[in-house]
Amino acid sequence: MRKILKRGFLGDIARNPLSYLLILPAMLYTFAFGYMTLPYIIIAFQRYDYRKGLFGSEFIGVKNFEFFFRSPKFLQISANTLYLNFLFIIASGIVIPLLAAIALNEVKGKLFAKAAQSAFLFPTFISWVIASYIVYALFATDLGVVNQLMKALGLNPLNFYSNAAPWPYLLVLLRIWKNTGMQTVVYLAAITGIDPELSEAAIIDGAGRLQVVRRIIMPLLFPTVSILTLLSIGKIFYGDFGMIYSIVKDNGVLLPTTDVIDTYVFRALRKTGDPSQAMAVGLYQSFMGFALVFLSNWIVRRRDPSAALF
Repeated sequence: MRKILKRGFLGDIARNPLSYLLILPAMLYTFAFGYMTLPYIIIAFQRYDYRKGLFGSEFIGVKNFEFFFRSPKFLQISANTLYLNFLFIIASGIVIPLLAAIALNEVKGKLFAKAAQSAFLFPTFISWVIASYIVYALFATDLGVVNQLMKALGLNPLNFYSNAAPWPYLLVLLRIWKNTGMQTVVYLAAITGIDPELSEAAIIDGAGRLQVVRRIIMPLLFPTVSILTLLSIGKIFYGDFGMIYSIVKDNGVLLPTTDVIDTYVFRALRKTGDPSQAMAVGLYQSFMGFALVFLSNWIVRRRDPSAALF
């Protein structure tokens, strides 16, 4: 029995107590907010009453889902959510961080590389509330920096807060500015894990730096890119509520291109005060994300099993 314990899970804890202590807060957080809250999914099928509680509220089936699916804005906000998240995944999740990581890996000056990494990471620690004030200072109609520069160049100023068309692209630029740093660190860590002898052998055989990047670094980075992309796809039906609501707020003029599922449900919940409807939409988002992850993972697994999540 002692030999079994030593070889099993308890034995591993005895050998690595500090490692398990390090992950304990994350395990407790996941258990409390990820698993203990699962019974509350039933709220999506109830007319929830705070006084009657979870098991005393009236069961009404799928009527809470009708609030969202029969909404005249259902298709618009779903399309906005998918479109914005697709742009976020491609731009700030793959392309820009990948290029930045490869560029930093090629830089020989250590001082410059460290300064660049710090500059990339700094926006990550700025909240979207603070970022919204920066955005307003840049794009305000009268005193915004962008319009002041346009006036100085003899161009007509633009009223950004009365024109919905450019905002998806502005939000993508903001997402790149804020999230590129952390993604770059992940890709840079993956690059440093590649055996340098592979690159050295290729250079000896006459390969240039671009060929090394294309033929060695990029293929070896594919599993990392694939796994991070699959994890992002799991949340593709969730809009970045903190970002969009902090910047756009309740500006009805901008909603046609920036209103996503989360902001729509928040405004509806604020008006109706019905948590059951919000839970129903949240369950829909989770189910669709779960299905897309399985589908995407199946496609990736057919091409390269090592790049799949499971």
